[in-house]
Amino acid sequence: MKLKAGDKLVIASHNPGKLREISALLSDYDLLFDSSGNLGLEEPEETEDTFAGNALLKARFVSSKTGLIALADDSGLVVPALNGQPGVYSARWAGLEKNQHLANKKVIDLLEDKPRNAHFVCVLAVVWSNGDEITFEGKSHGSITWPERGNLGFGYDPIFIPDGEPRTYGEMTKLEKSQTSHRTKAFTKLKERLLYS
Repeated sequence: MKLKAGDKLVIASHNPGKLREISALLSDYDLLFDSSGNLGLEEPEETEDTFAGNALLKARFVSSKTGLIALADDSGLVVPALNGQPGVYSARWAGLEKNQHLANKKVIDLLEDKPRNAHFVCVLAVVWSNGDEITFEGKSHGSITWPERGNLGFGYDPIFIPDGEPRTYGEMTKLEKSQTSHRTKAFTKLKERLLYS
């Protein structure tokens, strides 16, 4: 299985920030991009209890609806002291009103005096219309900080300091964040398997 020049990938997301980040990570390749949000597709309910399960669920759904190659990303923050929460429910912690500040505050409130080590996980799933599929996982290790710092990222970026850095992801430019991000690591594996000759 390989991705070829001119292939169209439908990104299974309604999140503009995620679409921009994914498009940038694959900008060196002659691929075409669209998103399920742009195409007016509904978002399937994420019923799996793993990042890989949800990524595959979303990619299978989009590929079946469009007949095209679908690329889905499922990612989230894992805090071992919170039994792995928010984990696959990371986006849902912001609630229907998408209030990320409340989600960030919930993490720190639940942690209290517990260890603040954490990691981001990203699983990419690529599904072809013929049923072929593959997943790739990347992790970024670090720790939780409070109060929030920076407004350059999205999600839990303002409370996550990656190992070896004094700044949060929220204080880093996209390029700086990409040096250590979980998504970049997953995409590096994808490129080596699907795009490099």
